[in-house]
Amino acid sequence: MNADRDWSRRRWLAAGAAAAGTALSCDPHGVARGRSRASLWFTYGGRNREVLEKLVARFNASQSDHFIEAVYQGDYYEGLAKLRTAIFAKAAPTFSHVVGEVIPYLARAGVLEAMNAYPGHDAFDLVPELGQEKSWVGGGAQPLVALPFNRSTPIAYFDGDLLDRERISPPRTWDELRVVARRLTRSKAPVRFGFGCPISWWFWVALVGQAGGQVVEADGRLSLGGAAGVEALRFWQTLVREDGTMRPPPGRDYNAWEQTNQDFLAGRTAMIWTSTAFLKYLEDNAPFRVVAAPLPAHRRRAVPTGGTHWVILKAAPPEQKASAWAFLRFMHEDEQAIFWATSTGYMPVTESAIRRLEREGYYAKHPNDRVAVDQLSVAQPWPWSTELFRIDREVVQPRLEAAVLSGKNAQVLMDQARVEAARSE
Repeated sequence: MNADRDWSRRRWLAAGAAAAGTALSCDPHGVARGRSRASLWFTYGGRNREVLEKLVARFNASQSDHFIEAVYQGDYYEGLAKLRTAIFAKAAPTFSHVVGEVIPYLARAGVLEAMNAYPGHDAFDLVPELGQEKSWVGGGAQPLVALPFNRSTPIAYFDGDLLDRERISPPRTWDELRVVARRLTRSKAPVRFGFGCPISWWFWVALVGQAGGQVVEADGRLSLGGAAGVEALRFWQTLVREDGTMRPPPGRDYNAWEQTNQDFLAGRTAMIWTSTAFLKYLEDNAPFRVVAAPLPAHRRRAVPTGGTHWVILKAAPPEQKASAWAFLRFMHEDEQAIFWATSTGYMPVTESAIRRLEREGYYAKHPNDRVAVDQLSVAQPWPWSTELFRIDREVVQPRLEAAVLSGKNAQVLMDQARVEAARSE
């Protein structure tokens, strides 16, 4: 890698300094007195924040040796900006959770604690596709620096009442998606689009896989899917600009995701792609029956996994890291893994939790919860690439938006992206 193109430790950690620092929560009643205290930075709002805070409170009440102070840091990207600034300033929390694409870089930067020597590190009964072993190509060969937390896949959501009235089944292919989107689109007031999806790297990666490609080739070359990457982008352009069946998504990042959800709940969009994470939120707030379904195939079925992984910061004092580890072991017990999954929509991260839910009939009563779990059979791992997060944010994402929202040539944009990505190799 060329030195002038290296995403250097100082550059990455120093970026976003203005976003730094939310003070740790206080302990006005002194319940943590005499305990080892560890700071946790987390990045959830709304319902998911409430569920996590309940689990932290449950852990703190379950024993008298450790105390976790959990501090909200905004969405994923806000939290990551604060974390990297805190690392640079030597003021990082004990542990946090971060998106998978950035973990190889953090590991290479030497800021993550290796957990291989921690007691019970090999006894979690993790779902392989959700843990480090299969979340990344060759992840099992790396030191253990990440444990799964809120893991997800993109899935499709439908207005089930509308499907029944129109006698439509969820589409199984791209061609069927175009047909269904046309049938569900209504041009007269109140206007309704047949399909909605944030213009986001994650969903584009799903389309690339379905078109038969992959973002990084087996030899490590950043191909961005090659012809499949262009085809994926053109599919979005067709739905938005030719068919007029996909609602042009406003905003970017999680603003676009939130607007997609609101359009669905308000009946402005009949079918959306979004994360497993929003399952319970959508079910609880929709004035219609919500139906979840797997993403359709093109040349094959494929989805990426998403969400975040737990990481412990290497620079934390040993007693704090011990408290963080105690909390992570607690969170991987069946009771907590099931409470988290069934309260949010994220997947249980252990095989034992899934077996218990099956045995107790939960999935039979809640088939929507089963969709993401079943999609793991076609999940594609991420490359263990230190450049992936930068390429996502700086190289690919702006070009996805330019192609779909402004109608720029998909082939030209992806050729430009590949050239720029190659400079990082």
